Amino acid sequence: MEYNCPNCKQLITENFCSNCGQKKYKRIDREYIWNELQYSIFHTNKGFLYSIKNIIRNPGRTAKEFIDGNRINHYKPILLAFVLSSISAFISFKIIEINSIMREIYSQENIYAGSLNNLLSYLSSYNSLIMLLLIPIFAIFTKIAFKCWGQNYYEHIVMNAYILSCYTLINIILIYPVMYFFKNNVKVFIPISFLSIAIIPFILLWFYKGFYKEKFLRKIFLRVLLLITFFFICYVILIFGLLFYQS
Repeated sequence: MEYNCPNCKQLITENFCSNCGQKKYKRIDREYIWNELQYSIFHTNKGFLYSIKNIIRNPGRTAKEFIDGNRINHYKPILLAFVLSSISAFISFKIIEINSIMREIYSQENIYAGSLNNLLSYLSSYNSLIMLLLIPIFAIFTKIAFKCWGQNYYEHIVMNAYILSCYTLINIILIYPVMYFFKNNVKVFIPISFLSIAIIPFILLWFYKGFYKEKFLRKIFLRVLLLITFFFICYVILIFGLLFYQS
């Protein structure tokens, strides 16, 4: 059926106006509201679940596809990292209550005192969101570690967004359920919380081997080792800075 575009008044014969791109009129119904909720609130629209599925299978290859231009089916990587980090923060803070557990552990062990205790407790709860904010800095380190391997700084930002998404998914799917189950058992809870950090080197190896599939594993391992050294130095500086601030 032909009718005039409500936006520019041109005659529409297809699903979209050929003049302004306005979508053909369709009465608002249940399907429209559901699609609008998906797009506006959850912004899933196939790409979200598609990207999650591919990240779980091979995060490095997924990032490579996106950077090389195969983007039509993919969710925006930075937005994906933000959504997953927000979900992770909600689970850790509101459901598992990691901040309360860690604050109690620090107090009982007399490891830290006062505001530093509270700060480290909150850092434990919001680690994914903090890592999201640090992606531009991480991208500098990965750019240096993988220098001359073909990617520019902005592509490294996208790569780090995929790495964070992979890390957060593993926490949500595997680590957090176990932490919730053992949250009243400190002897089990602490090793599990450290496990969520210990898996990072393995995620990096998995990611970069998938991204640089033509490179030898030994070369990737050496660069990941350099990368971890950068991260460790920054972590030490952060801890000393917090201790200095506390004093």
